[in-house]
Amino acid sequence: MSDATIHLLLPYILAAQAQKHVTHNEALRLIDGLVQLSVLDRDLTAPPGSPADGDRYIVGSGATGDWAGWDLNVALWTDGVWLRLPPRTGWRAWVEDEGLLLVYDGSSWVGTTPAALQNLALLGLGTTADASNPFSAKLNAALWTAKTAAEGGTGDLFYTMNKEAAGDDLGLTLQTGFITKALVGLFGSDRFRLAVSADGSTFFDGLSVDNATGIVDQPRLPRFKAYSNYDNYVGVGTWTKIGLNNTDYNDQGAFDAANNHFVAPVDGTYLFGATLLYKAGASTTARMRGRLVLNGLSEIRGSLGEISGDHVSLATALWLQTMMPLSAGDTVELQGDFRVTDGYFAADQTSFWGCKVG
Repeated sequence: MSDATIHLLLPYILAAQAQKHVTHNEALRLIDGLVQLSVLDRDLTAPPGSPADGDRYIVGSGATGDWAGWDLNVALWTDGVWLRLPPRTGWRAWVEDEGLLLVYDGSSWVGTTPAALQNLALLGLGTTADASNPFSAKLNAALWTAKTAAEGGTGDLFYTMNKEAAGDDLGLTLQTGFITKALVGLFGSDRFRLAVSADGSTFFDGLSVDNATGIVDQPRLPRFKAYSNYDNYVGVGTWTKIGLNNTDYNDQGAFDAANNHFVAPVDGTYLFGATLLYKAGASTTARMRGRLVLNGLSEIRGSLGEISGDHVSLATALWLQTMMPLSAGDTVELQGDFRVTDGYFAADQTSFWGCKVG
């Protein structure tokens, strides 16, 4: 029969042994040192100068002094001396200065972080996960990087998100103060969308891509086409704003039909064009001119056009086109003029159009 236990090597009290309390107390001392093992440090190679009774350490490699030859053993300071506790496979120790749990594998102390985590119901990183957010993370930075070819990977990195059916939603929700300001993804269809919101409840699509064709649309891009359903009479030598009282389309209401001009809703670069169709007044010898005017005052560079020579009523047309930067609130209007003799800008075929391009 052995005189010590198998796992902790606690001394047995033997038959007819004298001073049994010594053996018993020795066993209690070992149990107290090993059970619920928690060490102060695992890197020291020499004993600290003033240990407290009960202090425990995992001895670092290359130990010296009283710990010489004790590499990776547990050192217990008790009753004024260091007691050596050789580890056995499976022993666990909490390292207090690192907040780390280690396990002895028979040759070294190794971390207990598992190589795989499967089928977890909740995972919270720096915060508490719940049923609505089974994976939750509270942090200031995150990194995903490809496993390199040298590490056995491909050097590529794909982050895959999948939804069950086309009618479901899939995307990224971007929030400020937990109020959604933008959505990026596939919402209610397989069409890619980027939508924004000021209040988290009303959303506007800023970008949409048809997954079947790849055609890109900017649904909220300001754009309009206005026309007149009546003949605009213009006298000789007087630049006159053309009345345009109807629109074929008028996204966001940017064309103000009451004032016959376009109002830029936001800063940007805009493209404009116009068609002026001549209708005879007293004579066909008119000289038709057209231009676009900024804020009712300044002729926009590159927008002036003129047709000389005899005109053909309801056949002679002038086309204008130009591009320019505008600030929010700037207005652009179409003006016409006749030289030599008066005339009309014909109904239905006299139009003004524009859109934001940048």
